[in-house]
Amino acid sequence: MATDASDAAGDGEGDEPPAAYETLLDQYRRVTNVREAGGLLSWDQQVMMPEGGTPARSQQLSTLSSVSHDLLTDDAVGSALDELDAAELTAERAAVVREIRREYERADAVPAELVEEMSTTSSEALSAWEEAKAESDFETFAPYLEKHVELKREYAEHVDPDRDAYEVLFEDFEPCLSLERAESILADIRETLVPMIEEIRASEVDLTTDAFTSLGTYPADDQEALCRDALSTLGYPWDRGRLDTASHPFSTGTTFDARVTTRFDEADPLGSLLSTIHEFGHATYTLGLPDEHYGSPLGQDRDLSVHESQSRLWENHVGRSQAFWESFLPTVAEHFPQAESVTPREAYETANQVYEDNLIRVEADELTYHLHIVIRFEIERALIAGDLDVAEVPAVWNDKYEEYLGIRPENDAEGCLQDIHWSHGNFGYFPTYSLGSAMAAQLYAAIEDDVGADALDEGVREGDFETLHEWLTDNVHRHGARYETDELVERATGEPFTADAFVEYVTDKYGSLYDLDSV
Repeated sequence: MATDASDAAGDGEGDEPPAAYETLLDQYRRVTNVREAGGLLSWDQQVMMPEGGTPARSQQLSTLSSVSHDLLTDDAVGSALDELDAAELTAERAAVVREIRREYERADAVPAELVEEMSTTSSEALSAWEEAKAESDFETFAPYLEKHVELKREYAEHVDPDRDAYEVLFEDFEPCLSLERAESILADIRETLVPMIEEIRASEVDLTTDAFTSLGTYPADDQEALCRDALSTLGYPWDRGRLDTASHPFSTGTTFDARVTTRFDEADPLGSLLSTIHEFGHATYTLGLPDEHYGSPLGQDRDLSVHESQSRLWENHVGRSQAFWESFLPTVAEHFPQAESVTPREAYETANQVYEDNLIRVEADELTYHLHIVIRFEIERALIAGDLDVAEVPAVWNDKYEEYLGIRPENDAEGCLQDIHWSHGNFGYFPTYSLGSAMAAQLYAAIEDDVGADALDEGVREGDFETLHEWLTDNVHRHGARYETDELVERATGEPFTADAFVEYVTDKYGSLYDLDSV
């Protein structure tokens, strides 16, 4: 989409800002630096820290969380915001003030002692979750989950005692879309997918579903080398990032240092490859934020829905496309000679099979993935509302998997302990995965309209992702948090954010794959 004149001209950036604005931005840069230091310590805890390091790490992270909170709620920030109430500001500076004000008002409502306690609990809960998952023992993790629920209710009560607590928590990850609006988009996704999945399972089409898993094992070291080649092919700048392993894949960092992690299953190389591509999407968004605005909201991501749109776009619209497999399959065969017999079509079908019996969200196919999200969404809403006791989580989880997916976990590790999010106290995060998928489809459709679907496909087929990178950087990444979610999406695509493009995308793609009557 074309940029507007204020974007091209820098929005009056050369004008001298008010002194209060400079004070505000200087203080916020300090907040950012403390937060990023905490993020690096958290990355280390999940990737490299020795098992015995938790007691000290929990104190370190708690202290940094408290320092960040104190800096953000300092009287100087409140005074500067008051002074800027009536100031005439450029659009960019007004956006900076808007975003800092939102954070300040939220943080100022919460006692520092509660912030520290939440951080300490998160650090301790992570180790407990890792142990509980390894032993498939929910009772080991349950006391920490119970503490998180208690603390998050208290947190929401401080922020806004007159609103639903889960709605308040959701705003930590998606501040610009109401929960009601999000639920409407999620409902459109559900209403499309449930009958589609049923029709697919009744289909007589026989896709290739084991093109790789039927060919032997894939050593982790060789999978790591393959993932590194994939990152290089996609355009990951190694001087600003790194690849490591973690019990739950994630990406973290800044525009100068955005790291990705993955994990390996020696029976199936697709899991680590698609996971790596997913985390690359997060990292390339972070790396695409403007360097010159580091420390300012203009140098920060918009929100989790936008962040997830980038990871889901790269994972699903690129990594699961036939064009990608036509390009990348020879690289797979270089690392794993047993895959030389696999055709691009077989790899494409395997990457897009709709599973009958998958229990693990991060290994789910593109469609049933969203039912995994629905289950988590319903459980965590009930936990925060007080309608579900922590002790009941494993049984309710298993019942919902049987109801929605027709399968039942045999143990806690493949059931309610599989995700890391609740160990961090991240209630309200899960809906952003499905919202991000809807947004990814809308963005990708706009890219196809702008550059041509055939031209975009040909670029992927040739392993040339420059056009895709440039479009996403120009229309999404470089704006940071300047625009709120709806405006960002509408500027990029010409339409408000809806599930319409996602519905069209999955209907066309899976209708063709499975020869569905609905197409």
